[in-house]
Amino acid sequence: MAKRYGAIEAGGTKFVCAVSDENLNVLKRVKIPTTVPAETMSEVFKFFEENPCDAIGIGSFGPIDVNRNSDTYGYITTTPKEGWANYDFLGEMKKRFDVPYAWTTDVNVAAYGELKRGAAKGLDSCVYLTVGTGVGGGGVVNGKLLEGFGHPEMGHMIMRRHPDDKYEGHCPYHKDCLEGLTAGPAVEARHHGVKAYEIPKDDHDWKIEAYYLAQACMDLTVVLSPEMIIFGGGVSKQEQLFPMMRESFKKQMNGYLKTPDLDKYIVHCALGDDAGITGCLLLAQEEAEKSIK
Repeated sequence: MAKRYGAIEAGGTKFVCAVSDENLNVLKRVKIPTTVPAETMSEVFKFFEENPCDAIGIGSFGPIDVNRNSDTYGYITTTPKEGWANYDFLGEMKKRFDVPYAWTTDVNVAAYGELKRGAAKGLDSCVYLTVGTGVGGGGVVNGKLLEGFGHPEMGHMIMRRHPDDKYEGHCPYHKDCLEGLTAGPAVEARHHGVKAYEIPKDDHDWKIEAYYLAQACMDLTVVLSPEMIIFGGGVSKQEQLFPMMRESFKKQMNGYLKTPDLDKYIVHCALGDDAGITGCLLLAQEEAEKSIK
């Protein structure tokens, strides 16, 4: 029989569940509001009861436990999202569906999707940064998801302050980390609540935003040397940011490392909102193939 693969892109605002054929063509997709586990997960279970799959890939908001040797592997851990802290996401899925699973972060699956079928297709490594309500980052190095004792939390890199920036930072943990200085709430706070999309594209604050994002790119370059850095999320849809980021990156790198052509190195995502689901399906397919071997 033809294989079917499942995907769950679990975000803080909504879950997207999908099922594909063996060629990863999406056959059905639903969006489910992220409320509390009892409500949201009942809809997830219903979707997969009605659409059986041979394997499921899950990319979840975090922090999550990705360490297979941990007692809480498969859990959402210290999230502030009401009701989801210490939730055994993977365990609850396994109770209901006896199939192979891939389990990682929502940004890791987006990075994987972009590597295999998006902006970084044909490469062996990339970093994916999403800049929206929060900032998250995932990576693929030598074709493998970037994970260690846990998963990357790139949004919480501490930033060197821009000399013109008086904003203290939005992050309740670190104030002036990448998320605290560049996420949507930070952009809007500098403009006294004006929505990011209403701020003029030539406003000086976009240069401040670009400076921090470029600094993050520099940090990631000197640590990981990815072949491409890809941006997604609502804030990154401000197209004027990309030339400013590249210019600031060049200035901050100051000739230290030779990188790929910056127009092809710091780029916008190619798959848009499909990056995460694509990555989930690819990982599900791989897990299914491993189980056969």
